Amino acid sequence: MIDPSARVHPSADIEVGASVGPRTSIWQRAQVRAGASIGAECVIGRDAFIDEGVPLGDRVKVQNGALVYHGVTVEDGVFIGPGAILTNDRYPRAITSTGELARAADWTVSPITLRRGCSIGAGAVVVAGVDVGSFATVGAGAIVTRTVPDYALVAGNPARRIGWVCACGARLSDADGHPAKPSPEPGDPAFCTTCERTFVYVPDPETLVEQTGVLPRTSKEGAQA
Repeated sequence: MIDPSARVHPSADIEVGASVGPRTSIWQRAQVRAGASIGAECVIGRDAFIDEGVPLGDRVKVQNGALVYHGVTVEDGVFIGPGAILTNDRYPRAITSTGELARAADWTVSPITLRRGCSIGAGAVVVAGVDVGSFATVGAGAIVTRTVPDYALVAGNPARRIGWVCACGARLSDADGHPAKPSPEPGDPAFCTTCERTFVYVPDPETLVEQTGVLPRTSKEGAQA
């Protein structure tokens, strides 16, 4: 079902059984497979591929040429950059061990979840069976082989944590004004100079937690006043 307020380019291929939410835009030659559901106010770019049964939340952006395969779950407010690939099989084969064409019963989906507000950079690959945390950022061209914590900034091949980002997307700083360390000490604060949010590092489950109050930048033990 396509909501009457959605805008779908005539060249897009929306299969029977897919659903498209209100005020969503789908551009040239995009393909949305049967059973996929696209929420409200989404943007699906040119040549993007949304596979069978994939759910997309509201206000999701899937840029040109991105491939989102069966087994991926995309929560609200996620950005998927141009040419990004989200896979679903950790051990892909075209044939079985006996040489026959592999079919659906011959492989197991390893799901991926993209949590609310996260961003996947251009050309990045997220390998099947890992999650990307809320408001995390995957750098362009990164190869993600393990789960990314909330607010983490990862880059490289394989992707490694190189810092932390705010919900607004800006890189977070430590109490001395330097980029927050990828592995800070428990309780270390991190600050956003753009929107003035404050976070604290929690080692288990190795993530940042946003604080309701505002910590002074000199609050870190040992920092100069």
